[in-house]
Amino acid sequence: MTSLNSPSPHPLSPSSRTRFRDLLASEWIKTRSLRSTWWTIALTLVFVTGSSAVATLADDTYASGRAAFLPYVCYPPAGYWTLALVSVAGGALSVVSEYGTGLIRVTMVAVPARGSVVLAKAAVVAALWTVVGAASSTGSFVTSQAVLHARHAAVPLTEPGVARAAVASALLAPVCALVGLGFGVLLRYAAATMVTSVFTLLMLPPMFSEGERWSAGVNHAMVLSAWKRLIQNWEPDPDSLAHTATVPGSWAVYAVWPLVAVVLAVVVVRRRDV
Repeated sequence: MTSLNSPSPHPLSPSSRTRFRDLLASEWIKTRSLRSTWWTIALTLVFVTGSSAVATLADDTYASGRAAFLPYVCYPPAGYWTLALVSVAGGALSVVSEYGTGLIRVTMVAVPARGSVVLAKAAVVAALWTVVGAASSTGSFVTSQAVLHARHAAVPLTEPGVARAAVASALLAPVCALVGLGFGVLLRYAAATMVTSVFTLLMLPPMFSEGERWSAGVNHAMVLSAWKRLIQNWEPDPDSLAHTATVPGSWAVYAVWPLVAVVLAVVVVRRRDV
């Protein structure tokens, strides 16, 4: 029999790691059991890849040679808007669906370590949407290059900036999904979470121009603005009046948004009643 005065298991003990693996397995079962998730992902991949092919076919400027801006190596506007919307919704629904059904109460009773539950959700969401992002980025690149190759304007992966653009496009989905998860924990309601997420990620950046330093600073701190900078393979004109973001700064934006979203979610769920 275990003594009442015996010390609790160390946070890094094998039993603790096993418990977190159980949480990961539980969250994965919740995710894969929803057929709508897989249909949504499949349709998103088809649409994003198809939009890249259609946009490349419709743009005759590529017939004259390689471009300095790589929208079709990555995603055209319809593609990245769709991917951002679906991924942020997927991240949000991983949380708000449990709040809506009351399942979150059962989860928190079974696992009093609420922070661990959020971290497990975040890990599953990040892994799933990283795969989705990689598949959509690869599909867009392959289909667009097939069109450009016929015009003798293909951009190989070894071209400066192309690999960076492909990686940034692949990571756009998990970044948006984790932001959606964070908003979902903070707001708990599907409608409020989606409106806030869409406004923050998609509608807010165009409100701030690069003409003024303070406005450019806000614009550069947005996820989609960072993505647009990372898919450019040209350096800004030093004589330009615009304040252009830097590549390291844009990568930092990619890292800070999901990190802050997950940390806030963990803090809030620990302090707030379910």
